[in-house]
Amino acid sequence: MNTPRQRSGRLFVLDTNVLMHDPTAIFRFHEHDVFIPMVVLEELDGAKKGLSEVARNVRQVSRFLDELMQDQDKEAIDNGLPVNRIRYQNGDSPDGSGRLFFQTRHVLGELPRNLPGNKPDNSILATVIGLQKQFPDIAVILVSKDINLRIKASVLGIRAEDYYNDQVLEDVDLLFSGTEELSVDFWETHAADLQSWQENGRAFYRIRGPRVAHWSPNQCLYLADEEDFEAIVRETGKDEAVIERLHDYRSQQPVWGVYARNREQNFALNMLMDPEIDFISLLGAAGTGKTMLALAAGLAQSLESNLYREIIVTRVTIPVGEDIGFLPGTEEEKMTPWMGALMDNLEVLTESDGGDWGRAATQDLLSNRIKIRSLNFMRGRTFVNKYLIIDEAQNLTAKQMKTLITRAGPGTKIICLGNISQIDTPYLTETTSGLTYVVDRFRQWPHSGHVTLLRGERSRLADFASDHL
Repeated sequence: MNTPRQRSGRLFVLDTNVLMHDPTAIFRFHEHDVFIPMVVLEELDGAKKGLSEVARNVRQVSRFLDELMQDQDKEAIDNGLPVNRIRYQNGDSPDGSGRLFFQTRHVLGELPRNLPGNKPDNSILATVIGLQKQFPDIAVILVSKDINLRIKASVLGIRAEDYYNDQVLEDVDLLFSGTEELSVDFWETHAADLQSWQENGRAFYRIRGPRVAHWSPNQCLYLADEEDFEAIVRETGKDEAVIERLHDYRSQQPVWGVYARNREQNFALNMLMDPEIDFISLLGAAGTGKTMLALAAGLAQSLESNLYREIIVTRVTIPVGEDIGFLPGTEEEKMTPWMGALMDNLEVLTESDGGDWGRAATQDLLSNRIKIRSLNFMRGRTFVNKYLIIDEAQNLTAKQMKTLITRAGPGTKIICLGNISQIDTPYLTETTSGLTYVVDRFRQWPHSGHVTLLRGERSRLADFASDHL
């Protein structure tokens, strides 16, 4: 390998999991050079088979590399392939003029005796050490999603970084909550310019001022210390907004027998029952009522108003992308063990005064309208007039989330439920989760809404355990 350009100053060595996580990672370092060890190519070759998301990503990486190498001879490969020779999947040409290098000869450095080089991670570490010695004037940086590998690298004096390009936010505390508190002073200040009117039995207000420019469509507003005023943003402009007063589901007209128990649940039910909102994301810890609210709204709109043909519930099975064939039965029967939360909530929602016969009849009715589907078989499908609930959405990658949402046909509503503090998928974090991704990307779309549920509503025992354990 020839010397990477001095003007770059950095050489990024990619771990296998970075390419498995984001096939376009080789294009993401702009003017800096990228190095792929031979052991990484070996690991990619071993992971290319299968129908999982990881296998698909690996095959896409191979296609990118093959396209980069077309019409290139050995000398050109040794000198580094310019990564801006091709356009990647979003159609935009990557910025910068960095080069891609492969390990074409032995560059292994010395490892401590207790770190044998036959392990892939240790081979990568040895390669980085060798590159540091070969190019002392260039910063050689290992990029990996594996925390333990980064720890070992730091112990050996190797600079190691996480892969940040897929990070939606720098800090999860910056994530849009979907709500905003208005002070009484704010309301009184704008009272003189406030316009109000009634339309189809609903109350609307037009507010002007610099603060409203930061509001998002379908953002929920409330006055401090006044539970009787809750509103949602319907229109936004440069310095004005139109807001609509919300229905109070805490005391009036329950949804499939479910009343809202707090302000955030009332916000959520208003969005779930709004046919103009096609995409809703609900975040919250266990017990905040995400699944209960989504199911109640789905049942009301599917069985009472016939707005949707059926309810489809899906979730990622852990470990991600693994085949569920080891479970007996049909697709729905295979998914049933993963749907404990759904079944628990359905039992509550289908309680009937008609005794065992009444409950059995209700269950038979719901079984024809509620379908449980596996995430593994969503590709190529189109859902028309469906009410789609994606449970445990925090375990999905941004790419998986895109695959699911783009299945929506006319008249379909999608609800994403999850808790970003409980991520089980390897290499996903709160700031890179697909759920965080869609909350941020859908924020300004007028047909989407988001609410972060704050209060648990299970029982006093669960509340005490949550606070003290």
